[in-house]
Amino acid sequence: MTDEKAPERDPEAVSKFVESFAAQLVEAGLQRMPARVFAALLSSDTGTLTSSELSEQLKISPAAVSGAVRYLAQVHMVSREREPGSRRERYRVHAGQWYEALTNREAVIKRWEHALREGVDSLGADTPAGRRLAETLAFFEFIDGEVIAMMERWRVRREELFGAS
Repeated sequence: MTDEKAPERDPEAVSKFVESFAAQLVEAGLQRMPARVFAALLSSDTGTLTSSELSEQLKISPAAVSGAVRYLAQVHMVSREREPGSRRERYRVHAGQWYEALTNREAVIKRWEHALREGVDSLGADTPAGRRLAETLAFFEFIDGEVIAMMERWRVRREELFGAS
């Protein structure tokens, strides 16, 4: 049995991917620094990096890393882990990060639905504003049902492609 090492990666190619994918995330609404940190974590072989590794790779300050990680942790895109026997933290992107992010958004959609229902009741379903709110509510209820069904299909598809996690 041979001890295989991971193939060497071209740092320039990795950097190009990180910046390109981060730009796509920014265009979709993510802030620039969290997008860069997320793309760097996503593209690391282990899926984990320390603050100093992120700072060095992205050529940004530790404070910028800290702010980006704080945001990414709040939206469940990364988690913090302590290194055993150390005070140093590692930041991890999980294989199911997209699932987690969408699941978290589902809770937000539920809160929006509740607020919209209250708005329809308060403004009156027969008013122009009430009808607009009712249509928005119907849209979010539709999206909510679709996300639930889609996530179940994804669980099945993921297992077909990558095995049980």
